[in-house]
Amino acid sequence: MRVHVLNMRGKPLMPCSPAKARHLLKAGKAKAVRRTPFTIQLTIATGETKQEIALGVDAGYRHVGLSASSKKAELYASEVELRDDIVSLLSERRALRLARRSRKTRYRPFRFNNRVRSKNKGRLAPSVESRINAHLSRVEAVLKILPVTSITVETAAFDLQLIKNPEIKGTEYQQGEQSGFFNVREYVLFRDGHICRHCHGKSGDKVLNVHHLESRRTGGDAPNNLITLCETCHKAFHQGEIKLKAQRGAAFKAESFMGIARWEVLKRLRENHPELEVSNTYGYLTKNTRIKHGIAKTHCADAYCIADNLQAKRLEGYYFQNQTRRHNRQIHKLTILKGGIRKLNQAPYEIKGFRLFDKVQYQGETGFIFGRRATGYFDVRRLDGSRISAGVSCKKLRLIEKRRTYLTEIRKTEDGNSSPA
Repeated sequence: MRVHVLNMRGKPLMPCSPAKARHLLKAGKAKAVRRTPFTIQLTIATGETKQEIALGVDAGYRHVGLSASSKKAELYASEVELRDDIVSLLSERRALRLARRSRKTRYRPFRFNNRVRSKNKGRLAPSVESRINAHLSRVEAVLKILPVTSITVETAAFDLQLIKNPEIKGTEYQQGEQSGFFNVREYVLFRDGHICRHCHGKSGDKVLNVHHLESRRTGGDAPNNLITLCETCHKAFHQGEIKLKAQRGAAFKAESFMGIARWEVLKRLRENHPELEVSNTYGYLTKNTRIKHGIAKTHCADAYCIADNLQAKRLEGYYFQNQTRRHNRQIHKLTILKGGIRKLNQAPYEIKGFRLFDKVQYQGETGFIFGRRATGYFDVRRLDGSRISAGVSCKKLRLIEKRRTYLTEIRKTEDGNSSPA
């Protein structure tokens, strides 16, 4: 991997080889400022020769690929795995707050004049905002270590109605699946023929309910998440007496996000960096380029094709990053122990000098602290979930790097050894 270089003012320069960085550090002409990716800062003034560097961004719902390259060589490559717990955490917070208010302040009347969505007209959902900010954050991280001159983002548009119905055309686009129905419940009952989808009317119960296949707080009220059940089957399911064979239909969360984010990411990048050339490309062009040059499908490879320096020599490895939450704000566990004791849900901030997700070394292997005990024995794992040790003493661990929002490890490309370094 290349060593990234900053000048005396902290501005990025062209990266250098590990051997040259070693000589600069030994001579006292540079100091190390970051371990992953390894970055040094010069302590002397030097000439600043720069080249044109293109940054390709493969935007996505679950993963983000980035690749920065000059005409001769690829200088940076990374794949980021984004968080997928925003919706469930916000829904859980809402339920806890509602329960607390009903216990503590039940005398207060409900009010709905303080909702953020009614104040900010251009507001995006928190889950969408989080993913867009993650894209911008990773781009900013590259701009801090490389003198990038142009950014290209892959955008995609999905026709959800065409995905659902490949034969749709013309004015049929104006007639959605719920057209002519008063609400979602009426449509679901009509779609299912006003009959229970489990017993098909064998119970003889005439009372019908609309049941969520996936929890409403995470699955929503989309028709493909709803089925018709009679009162008898509905109660039996919630009592654990029967199991439903029906599964929810395809959820188009990723496609909907890309439809929202494709222009939002571009717009914010142009606003934040008017001095750079920021453009967009499309997925079909990236796919054609990748197939034409015989490149295996990965997020880093897509970003390499998007940067459009196809003569550049690719790196043998890339940085795999996993986005984690910064805080756990739930103070107590929901289960109340004997004697009315509410156990704390938060572990101490630091145990024996180590924090959660600190990067450590154990017996020559590098991993992250995924679990801690007050006794000083920790659970150390790699980012792919494989366990290095389920319970190792803190005395046998060496701290490499304090935890960050994005946990980073070096992996080899697909054509080589895929184990993390």
